[in-house]
Amino acid sequence: MKKGFLLFGLVLLLHISCTSTKTVVSPILSNKPINDTVKIVNDSLQYEVIIIDNGYSTWLNSRALPRNYHSQQFLEIKNQFYINEWNNRVLQPQRFDPHLYEMNINYNPTINYGYEVNYLIYNYMIYFQNTFKQKLYGNVPLR
Repeated sequence: MKKGFLLFGLVLLLHISCTSTKTVVSPILSNKPINDTVKIVNDSLQYEVIIIDNGYSTWLNSRALPRNYHSQQFLEIKNQFYINEWNNRVLQPQRFDPHLYEMNINYNPTINYGYEVNYLIYNYMIYFQNTFKQKLYGNVPLR
């Protein structure tokens, strides 16, 4: 159920961003953890990401590498690989747990989501892989 909320938020973000024109997304206004919810919104409301997962905000604040440790380009490349594999697993519910991989993430690599969105998605993917003992792509950093 909690994965459904996360995925709904990610899908909402990426769906809204794909229905708008493909322009550079402006910086994030809010990214405050509220309980176990991380919400990312841009000023023109072209997209919104809501990550609801028990433990993620605590993990993000205590174990994730600091912002600007990785470049935006690094995060975008990793997110493309992680999300491609995630989407492949969504399409194979007989092989991968459908409770973990509930819905596709519509991440468009031609859209500049900005550093903050890529940072939070990347760190969620690391958190997800370590927490649920999954390996989406390459070596998963242990944090």
